[in-house]
Amino acid sequence: MTMQTRRQFLTTLSLAGAAGILAPQVLAAEGQLETTTVRLPKPPGLCIAPGYVAEELLRAEGFTDVRYVPTATAIPIEALARGEIDFNLNYSINYVSAIASGKSVTLLAGVHVGCYELFAAGGIRTIVDLKGKSVGVGAVGSVGSLLVTMMAAHVGLDPAKDINCVTDPKLKPIELFVDGKVDAFLGFPPEPQGLRARHVGNVIVSSAVDRPWSEYFCCMVGANPEYVRNHSVATKRALRAILKATDLCATDPARAARRLVASGSTPRYDYALQALREIPYDRWHEYDPEDTVRFYALRLRDVGFIKSTPQKIIAENTDWRFLNELKRELKA
Repeated sequence: MTMQTRRQFLTTLSLAGAAGILAPQVLAAEGQLETTTVRLPKPPGLCIAPGYVAEELLRAEGFTDVRYVPTATAIPIEALARGEIDFNLNYSINYVSAIASGKSVTLLAGVHVGCYELFAAGGIRTIVDLKGKSVGVGAVGSVGSLLVTMMAAHVGLDPAKDINCVTDPKLKPIELFVDGKVDAFLGFPPEPQGLRARHVGNVIVSSAVDRPWSEYFCCMVGANPEYVRNHSVATKRALRAILKATDLCATDPARAARRLVASGSTPRYDYALQALREIPYDRWHEYDPEDTVRFYALRLRDVGFIKSTPQKIIAENTDWRFLNELKRELKA
């Protein structure tokens, strides 16, 4: 068991107070924590800020051993399925494709929409205009390549024939775009903030405002199924901390941005603050995460990336009990 320093303790009180501390009798009524340890990944990405902001809130929920575990990749779903971490915030598409490939993950809630933006060079104003153009993406099967493929198919393009997805092991997709080697690039925070600061390109799709993408969660909370089965009280309290942290990102982005910089998650406070102000973190109260799973499963089936049906994924890999309880409790 790790002991909190005075600074950690005061920060815990500050953040927990901002999110609303539960009365001891409420926690007691829920039952004793089956474990006081909770593990989350330590991947890059400003959009998953609630995972970092939740640290002190997790301690307020009774977790004395809160660990941020380095993972082998920036998409730690495999580590989640193997039980190396307990909870993870990640893109809905990554979850659906991983589950369809056989990874054992339980989806618990949606977090936010609006984290990705499609930038294009001058003269390109819509996705249709990308016909015959090149788009910088990560490896085949990466979230960027999946999203570009789905967006192209949604407007009637043939992604395999009409768009040239470019990867370069020596250069990041954003570098290809900045250097003028590709016509478009799909960015995730803090990349869009950096491109705007440099006045590079124009946004042709923003998932924060453009339908249908703005109607579904970008990121969701996934958990290790064994953790959920064996630690129901801990699961509910961990999810409550994450959702309260999500609300803090929405209501006090400056506080959340400072927390991200202090934790070493990002060096740029200005980019972090801009991203937190732009991402709609309050949508978890309104949107149905099952709709998101169904939407992306159908889109991924349509373009041939998965064979699983939405019904199978929802039936075997989701558990909305805790979310439904917390929505009532937090008066969502």
